[in-house]
Amino acid sequence: MKIKFLGAARTVTGSCFVIETDKARFAIDCGMHQGSDQIEKRNMDITPYDPAHIDFFIITHAHIDHSGLLPRMTQKGFKGSIYATEPTGDLLNILLLDSAHIQEVEAAGKNKRLLRTGMKADAVPLYATKDAEAVMPLVKTRKYDEVFSPAPGISARFQDAGHILGAAIVELFVEESGETLKLVFSGDIGRPNQLLMKDPSSVHQADYLFMESTYGNRNHKGELESLDELAEAISYSYSNGEKVVIPAFAVERTQEILYSLHLLLRGGKLPKDMPVYLDSPLAIKATEIFRHHKSYLDSETQILIKAGEDPLLLPNLKMSTSTADSIRINETREPAIVISASGMCNAGRIKHHLRHNLWRPGASIVFVGFQAEGTPGRKIVDGAKKIRINNEDIAIAAKVFTINGFSAHAGQDQLLNWLKNFQTGGMQVFLVHGEFSAQEHLASLIRDKFGLSVTIPEYLEEIRLKPGRHFEAIKAPVAAEVQTNLSPLLADLKTKLDDVSGKMEKFQSLSSSQQAEIADLFRQATLNIDRIKNRS
Repeated sequence: MKIKFLGAARTVTGSCFVIETDKARFAIDCGMHQGSDQIEKRNMDITPYDPAHIDFFIITHAHIDHSGLLPRMTQKGFKGSIYATEPTGDLLNILLLDSAHIQEVEAAGKNKRLLRTGMKADAVPLYATKDAEAVMPLVKTRKYDEVFSPAPGISARFQDAGHILGAAIVELFVEESGETLKLVFSGDIGRPNQLLMKDPSSVHQADYLFMESTYGNRNHKGELESLDELAEAISYSYSNGEKVVIPAFAVERTQEILYSLHLLLRGGKLPKDMPVYLDSPLAIKATEIFRHHKSYLDSETQILIKAGEDPLLLPNLKMSTSTADSIRINETREPAIVISASGMCNAGRIKHHLRHNLWRPGASIVFVGFQAEGTPGRKIVDGAKKIRINNEDIAIAAKVFTINGFSAHAGQDQLLNWLKNFQTGGMQVFLVHGEFSAQEHLASLIRDKFGLSVTIPEYLEEIRLKPGRHFEAIKAPVAAEVQTNLSPLLADLKTKLDDVSGKMEKFQSLSSSQQAEIADLFRQATLNIDRIKNRS
């Protein structure tokens, strides 16, 4: 049996593990790569996936970094089955259509910019709405703890991962050469005791464990502490007459924030005259799916619902479904809470809310989820002084709050406690879905506490699993990307600046309109230099 790591290898995006047995070729997850331009280029080259020769996919949950390339697969010839839990199937329908719409809008916008500069309008979306629509007839839903067989010699079972609605741990049983191996793919492991979701299920045995490690190097704040910090952000901006902007993933994070605001209102920590805008048609649809699948929610939430108390509904909640609704939010000067997607600030309406509020000293920006490297959200969290949004440099004067206690991912101790449930003798662990520094830290702890063999695979690495819980590399990962030599570029820039400086007298003799044009070019060059300085 061979496994190839096509994503979530030393990164937190693009989850996809292609497995090849003597009877089938299939994959666990099919996530979109998100982050830097270099990372996102992986979405274009799908040669390693070979979609036409994948028999089926098993999807752990609906987040785009685990499912977002499924339309790309149907676009390029995939016609097999896609297995997921019932809530995941419903969420895939809205998330993938939304993702396709974003791809189409961004391609159209790029083509307009190309045409304005006299260039050929040749931008095409990663995939289109019709490709997303082609996914849904292929989805086959299964319940938690239901054993199913997607191919001869292969059986699988979903367990509750406690991450988002319908998220699953995958137990995979593969018969090969007279032997049955058990592989466990954790998907994203949820934080115990979070609002709405049940705690992650315990799994007790595996030959090979593929375990997420997003927060492998740190723990989260407690739930009550996180609520207090959210209340602090609200109080700060309310007293300053400004807005609280919360970039939130449409699925789970938005619903947990609504629940948290419900608790704050009940505790007198949310001003009754402070409107809460849910500015995400996708999040509004997702919230309805949460209500539809209430049997998947934790017992505390179900008790509230039976008592007639809806924790996802606030008396001051305003749903923003249209572009006009969204624009009106920033035309008002009243203090308000704005919840909008995307969670990493790299697409959608949140970019407009940041553009209108980042530069305001009394505003608050509240991050409640992981921010991947290269995303605008990560740059803000890391302390950037300015950030470029829609081709405009925006100063950051708002107060930035990072509240990881709302994360849907388990923290370091919670990951170790989940792992403790395994009968670990001889189990081989692969750490996936994490940045390398976090993975190294967690790997060291696992080796020390459990005496297990831990490997951190690289992008495009391919291995063969062998009897006795061993494995061998059959294809080394691609060589590290060659670092760009910046020194010659800087030297060339200096030469050009000296040349321009020597022509200043000539510039001064030009007409006023020509001088104004040159002045604009100088200002643009200065902005570019400032952006380079801010990267240091």
